[in-house]
Amino acid sequence: MKDSPLINKSNEVLKACKELRATKCEGVLINQFIRSGTSIGANIREAFYAHSKADFVSKLQIALKECYETEYWIELLIDGGYYNNKEIHKKCIEIKKNIDFIN
Repeated sequence: MKDSPLINKSNEVLKACKELRATKCEGVLINQFIRSGTSIGANIREAFYAHSKADFVSKLQIALKECYETEYWIELLIDGGYYNNKEIHKKCIEIKKNIDFIN
């Protein structure tokens, strides 16, 4: 489970939030970003323990929705000049593609 590339990529949110706190970014933006970003990995992990195929798909669909929200916060942080590391945006897109592929 710890070797899951999807979970590993979603864990990048925590590193990014540490960087954002150091730049005195708006706390509200950081909180929204961390909530949606960490929810991706949590829902992917829940999918591993799904009770049925429908439950598995449901958890991945929630993770996908959280990924879209996280992408919004990343774009807002970049456009607002708070964050300039576009790698996390690329990882978010990769996660979306991988979840879409599984669904």
